[in-house]
Amino acid sequence: MPSFTKKAERAGQWVRQSSGKTSYDAFIPAPLPPVPAITVDLALQRRIESAGLALGRLDGIGRLLSGPEELLYSYIRKEAVLSSQIEGTQSSIADLLLHENQSMPGVVLEDVQEVSNYIGALSYGIDRLSTLPLSLRLIRESHERLVRGTRGDQKAPGEFRRSQNWIGGSKPSDAMFVPPPPHELPDILSAFENFLHSTEYPVLLKVGLVHAQFETIHPFLDGNGRVGRMLIALMLVSEGVLERPWLYVSLHFKKHRDKYYSLLQDVRTQGNWEEWLVFFLEGITVTANQATDKIRALMALFERDRKVVEQSRKGSIYQSVAVQSNLTVYDYLKKRIAIRIPETAEVCGTTKPTVKRAIDDLQMLGIVTEVTGKPRNKVYIYTEYLDILNQDDDTSELSNERSNE
Repeated sequence: MPSFTKKAERAGQWVRQSSGKTSYDAFIPAPLPPVPAITVDLALQRRIESAGLALGRLDGIGRLLSGPEELLYSYIRKEAVLSSQIEGTQSSIADLLLHENQSMPGVVLEDVQEVSNYIGALSYGIDRLSTLPLSLRLIRESHERLVRGTRGDQKAPGEFRRSQNWIGGSKPSDAMFVPPPPHELPDILSAFENFLHSTEYPVLLKVGLVHAQFETIHPFLDGNGRVGRMLIALMLVSEGVLERPWLYVSLHFKKHRDKYYSLLQDVRTQGNWEEWLVFFLEGITVTANQATDKIRALMALFERDRKVVEQSRKGSIYQSVAVQSNLTVYDYLKKRIAIRIPETAEVCGTTKPTVKRAIDDLQMLGIVTEVTGKPRNKVYIYTEYLDILNQDDDTSELSNERSNE
């Protein structure tokens, strides 16, 4: 059984379990909030304030956007890719865009399907908050959409586990960590839900505590990490910190993956909540500031490129009609990042030849690039948009250039 320090008593307890001829120690976390309470020293207080200011700026600029959904489309995809990469999937944002445009690169289908499901689950959860408070029910419903049709499809989508799981190793007896036994889950999850609805802790500390506690409980047979990170966005929206889920905090966890897992383990074995919260709030601050900078950069890009498109047919006898067609296609491109001619023609209510001429102009202006190299089913990507979206991480690599995670 793992050794305890006095501080670890507030983390929970290890209980001996038997399975056949082997035995192992499973962990039962103490209910939130931690007792003794979190020590909010000057350093932690500054982290709380910095994270709050960063989120306030992000939410403020998001509320000022005239068309926020076109940027939110890409931000949710960025978070989905990053969160899935932490679990070992190899898909990039470029892979996802090609998948959504029915043009698959040399990528494992299961990987890109998991990313696609994450988008659906997060979007569902955000929409569901308008009719249902953040709760175990909403978490189960989101989980079902996350794993259905993926490698976790046979692992009880939308249902809390009824068998023991573990992290690392080939069996519980040699695992790095064993979450609570299934018969303990009802009481543990009930206490977890009670804290979800509590108001006694500052919101950002509460979000950090909930994420770590969920990872420790590991209530599903598959997809716990992704659901736990999804909870961060759901809580920030539910608590009114963000109007929309602009944050992609998984970037921080991915860049510091070893420290991320190590600090979560320290919470379990040492009750070291404070160090975890410092790390968590650092991630909130950094990624919120990066997201704000990206929105500003993308809005400047859109303003610049729209002017370029407006002036692209100057002097042509077909100027008015051609410019309007080009602008219509460009506006759709902003919403999707990657487009194909047939779908664009249908959505824009025009003909394929008209879209083809508009895309030719956008290519000539250096706004779009064809990325498949195929004679048919071509996909055109808004290259500088994608570059800005990915400039703080390595998810911009196409499939054949991906590094092993």
